[in-house]
Amino acid sequence: MASRSPGSLSGSGAGPARRSFLGVLGAGALGTAAAVASVPSARAASAPPSHRRPHGKGAALRTAYLGTYGSGIVSCSYDTATGALTRTGAFPGITDPSFLALAPSGEVLYALDNGAPEGRVRAFTIGDGGALTPLGETRSTGGANVTHLSVHPSGRHLLSANYGAGSVAVHALGADGSVGERTALAQHTGSGPDPDRQEGPHAHQILTDPDGAFVFAVDLGTDRVYTYGLDADSGALRAVSEVASVPGAGPRHMVFHPTAPYAYVANELDSTITACALDPATGRLTRGTSWPTLPDGEDPGTRNYPSEVTISADGRFVYLSNRGHESVAWFAVEDGGAALRLVDTVPSGGSWPRHISLSPSGSLLFAGNQYGNTVGAFTVDKETGALTPSGSPVSTPSLGCVLPT
Repeated sequence: MASRSPGSLSGSGAGPARRSFLGVLGAGALGTAAAVASVPSARAASAPPSHRRPHGKGAALRTAYLGTYGSGIVSCSYDTATGALTRTGAFPGITDPSFLALAPSGEVLYALDNGAPEGRVRAFTIGDGGALTPLGETRSTGGANVTHLSVHPSGRHLLSANYGAGSVAVHALGADGSVGERTALAQHTGSGPDPDRQEGPHAHQILTDPDGAFVFAVDLGTDRVYTYGLDADSGALRAVSEVASVPGAGPRHMVFHPTAPYAYVANELDSTITACALDPATGRLTRGTSWPTLPDGEDPGTRNYPSEVTISADGRFVYLSNRGHESVAWFAVEDGGAALRLVDTVPSGGSWPRHISLSPSGSLLFAGNQYGNTVGAFTVDKETGALTPSGSPVSTPSLGCVLPT
């Protein structure tokens, strides 16, 4: 398919407005499931066996967590061969935990909590069967509508992005994984040409590069990805550089290639994905080419809003969810990481696939359909990258994310 160049991001230094949709988990929900694709990870390999050990004859069950709108955190087991999900428990005492993250040890789960004027983050210890126990205090992120969090690879800092406030925060993590005091709060400024979505800064994601050397904040409202240095001792953030998108692209989420110096940015407002070159020594990103996230000539009949993006462990395939088209697209990575080629799309198994995730084995991919209240599961062909639906989509509460461990 034809590429769009210049791409949606230039070097320099989403659907409707964000809202909560309540979902109800019926008595029969999550009794059956779909199989999905995922990537091997050192984190999963080193995680404790209490919630990852094989169960039964010939079957290996692992834990998955669903971050929901209105129904707290739902814990499930999933069959590593088929992706079948079975509900095992829930922690309802948390408001709209729409994004979740694991500690590098695999022993602690972190969640957003949007039940206060300012966003908050909190920690849970993971027990037998994936049971969750609150750990330490709930901490303010310093800004409204926290939308994303991640754990620094060192396990010493928790990073969060405040969509409403357009800021990013850092919290210290204790030796037991508990969330400590906030050590940094960086406020973005600026706006974009879309008056409904870009009237001000809207930090949508915060993550680190594969080496953990730099922190990157993706801001939909200012059409920029910001690079920060993180002081390992104090937890302070230091502005390094930024890369600007084509006005109105609305960068939402990005993912790094595991070995090549490239990152791939999903642009929510112009339905593209952009390849950016990374200078590992300085953390500077340079915009490359952008590609549409839908096949040539395909019109979903409504505006399409890309959301989540992820990559296979070997760096050969990139996956992206399309809200509006209601699909998961997969791209072949070419030219040493500098280029993407859209191979195909597959229906996501529901409406508004807000989040997709690969299982640690790399053989399954889960699609969390926010409005459809379903999880679609797919097997992954590791040679071609192709996704094949596995079983029927499973009924769930309204989803923010699916986190297979």
